Order: sequence, then structure tokens, then C-alpha cells
Amino acid sequence: MSKPGFSRFIFSIVMLMAISGCFGIGVNWGTMTTNQLPPEKVVKMLQRNGFLKLKLFEYDQSILEALLGSKMEVMLAVPNYMLRKMSGDPRYAAAWVDANVTSYIFEGGVNIKYVAVGNEPFLQSYNSTYAPLVLPAVRNVYAALCRAGLNSMIKVTVPFNADVYNSPTTNPVPSAGDFRPEVRDAVIEIIHFLYINDSPFTVNIYPFLSLSSNDYFPVDFAFFDGTNKPVKDGMLVYTNVFDANFDTLVAALSKAGYSDMDIIVGEIGWPTDGNKNANTENAQKFNQGLLKHLMTGDGTPARKGNIDFYMFSLVDENTKSVEPGSFERHWGIFEYDGKPKYNLDLSGRGADKRPVPVEEVEYLPKRWCVVNPGLTYADDLADNIDYACSMSDCTALGFGSSCNHLSLKGNASYAFNMYYQINNQNSWDCDFSGLAIVSEDDPSDGSCLFPVMIARGRSIARYGGVVDSVLRYGWGYLVVLLML
Repeated sequence: MSKPGFSRFIFSIVMLMAISGCFGIGVNWGTMTTNQLPPEKVVKMLQRNGFLKLKLFEYDQSILEALLGSKMEVMLAVPNYMLRKMSGDPRYAAAWVDANVTSYIFEGGVNIKYVAVGNEPFLQSYNSTYAPLVLPAVRNVYAALCRAGLNSMIKVTVPFNADVYNSPTTNPVPSAGDFRPEVRDAVIEIIHFLYINDSPFTVNIYPFLSLSSNDYFPVDFAFFDGTNKPVKDGMLVYTNVFDANFDTLVAALSKAGYSDMDIIVGEIGWPTDGNKNANTENAQKFNQGLLKHLMTGDGTPARKGNIDFYMFSLVDENTKSVEPGSFERHWGIFEYDGKPKYNLDLSGRGADKRPVPVEEVEYLPKRWCVVNPGLTYADDLADNIDYACSMSDCTALGFGSSCNHLSLKGNASYAFNMYYQINNQNSWDCDFSGLAIVSEDDPSDGSCLFPVMIARGRSIARYGGVVDSVLRYGWGYLVVLLML
């Protein structure tokens, strides 16, 4: 006999799914930062700005606890480094689901809607490292959701990079799209499993990368203002690369026999620094155009209707890998401290308004580490800059970036300050063999910000010890370890 409280819970969940299943704006929240904002304050900011959906790249106990009772729809990911164990051991998958999903499904809990297995596991640069692991991991996660009785409420998906499909160079139009021959069979196997279990195909699309990787790519085609040279594909006309890319996927799915499969855009956005095309003007132009384009519900030329999407990303992440480019640390709509970078009408109407910031952020004292103004020699300056940058984030100093105009001493001050700030302004971290001093005068100029870090934060560095891992992943991590 079911308990009345549980029945009310099931009813509330059904109603919640009906409400949150409505079309609305989503956002990715990455936490690869040295000084993380308090999750409970970020969740309040998300709600005040009207975000209805949130995508997390892995389990984070403090974030999920902050989401309790928020009704925000959540996509929770299994990171790539877990795929091998997740694919080979059903008990591991079951323990992960029990600790990180099931334990949050209760009245007033977290509205988890999707479990994303991996993140772009077929990316060409991975050289098929994860490709054979994805489908077994998906099956094991799905089986764990079934055993928990959650498979009808929570769907499994796989966020693919858009490089798993393309159009042939001999006929570069969306309708000629198909999956890359070397991954086609493996991808279609996954698609079939998702399709028969009523799960969506998730794809990450980045028009910025089209522009940054090709000096001859037409700039206006990357945005949503129209173009002088539209792409014609039969009766269909394309004026922006997003629509063309999305419909290339539509064509690939149709060729595979899944023309009606639901598609979610898991990541899409524009960075603001770290590249000559990455700045606040272009980011504002792209993201406002994207919102206006997708919030109409018109869809694309080949796929009409609403498109679920998650903007990338919420805040800057100063410890992300810069192997793809320095811009990787600057995708945030908001700065590291939760302040919006530019005007953006999140309703999609295009009004000249600014998003609501994170409120009551606590900062370290207003002081900076800069080059000693009395410095008369600079023999060791370059080596000290290299050291400071290797231990912090100096991507703003790169070519085409916001601080690229600084002098050698300006570069040193920026590097010393970043090192000083991420180490919580320890006095001994502003010395550099006598080259630096602490100053209360802000060295920032019109385009180059010398930040003062937020006071409350926690490192995301991956430590080797179990205790540190438990602190990061929550007690669910320990449960998984005990199952190994």
C-alpha cells in the first residue's frame, strides 16, 4: 500500500514536469574555477533571471542542495573519466544513480530531468578513447534508473559535439548531411537506444569556432542579422550557420531513420576574451540574436517548432584547459563574481536591459599585487611572469585579448596579481624575489580588469586522497568507491 505522502510526491512531480517541460531558457553551470560563488546565491540569481533549465557537468553536492525545492529542470552529467567504470560495471552505475540521482528525488527535492552520459565523447581529438564505452555506459545508467523506477521521469542522453556529422565538400548543404563514416555505426547504435527509450539527441553547436578556425569564414553568417550571401538548399534558405548546422544534423538523423527524434542543443554561446573574435560586443550580438531567434519557437528551416537549448555558459572558469584556445576560460554570460558582462534581454525580446547579478558577493580586500615601482632591473621579470602565469590564469594577456596592450611591466603586474588573488592574497605570494609589492591603487584600465577575487570559494583541483574526493563529490563518491 502506497503512503499518502509518496502519492502527493508523485503527483507534484508530474505537475512539475508539465510546468518545467515548457519551453524556456537553459544554461550550463561549469565549476572549474578557483573561487566558486556560493551556490545558494547563484540559484537565486538564476531564478530572478528566469532560467528554467540547468545543465551540470558532474555531480556537485553543494549545487544540488542549493537546488532543493527550486523546481528548476536539471541535466546532470556523468563525466568522461567515469565512463570506463560506468560501462564495465553495472554496480558502479547503480551506485552512482542511487547516490547522485535517487537520493535527490523526493518532495521538495531536485527536478532532475536528464542524465547526460559523457560530454562530447566522440570528439575527434579524443582519438576514439571513449567511443566504445558510451553505449554500455548508457545501458547501465538506464538500467539503474529502471531499477529505481525513474526511467519514465528521467531520461538518458549523450551530449555530442557537432563534429560527429557534416556535409560532403562536393555538396556542402544541410540536406546532404550525414554522420562521419568512421563513427556512423557507433553513433547510430546509441541513437537507436535513445530513440526506443524516448530520449533526446543532444548536440553542442559553436558558431564561434567556425569563425575562429577559418579566416575566410563569412563573419555575418556566424550571427543572426541576416547575410548578403545566404546558403540555398533547394527551397530552403539559410542566413546563419546555427540553422545550417542544426539542419545538417536533422538530415543525418533522417538518413539514419530517425527523422522525428527530439534534439536538444546542449551548449551554445560566445566567449568574451582570449581571441580576436572573442569580446563583449560579439558575445552580446550573438547571444541576443540567438535568444531572439530561438525564443520565437519558429525553429529552423528544416525543423519547425521549439528547440530546447542551454546557453554556454553561466560564469567564467579560470582553470579550464586552454588547449583548444585561451577563450575556453571566458564563455560566461557573467563574470567570475556573478556580475553580467553586457546587456542581454533573457526574454528574447531584445530590450536594452541587463541580467540580474549575483547579490551580496563577498570579496577579498581591495588590494593588488603589482610590479615594484622602484624596480630598476628586470633580469628575472620574464621568468617570474612565466611562473605566475603557469600557476594562475593569464589568458587575458594573449593576442587579441583584453589586456594584450599592456607593457612588459604591465604584463608582470597582471600575472603577479592573478597569482596573488587565487592564493587568497597571502602576503608571501606577492614577492617574486623583490619584484612585486602590494598596492591599494587599482591598476585596471578601460579594457583590462585586474580582478580582486571573491572571498568565499573552494578549489576544484582534483586531489589524490579519498577525503578530498569525498569533500568534492559528496558522500556519493564514497558509496561508489565501496562498490568497486
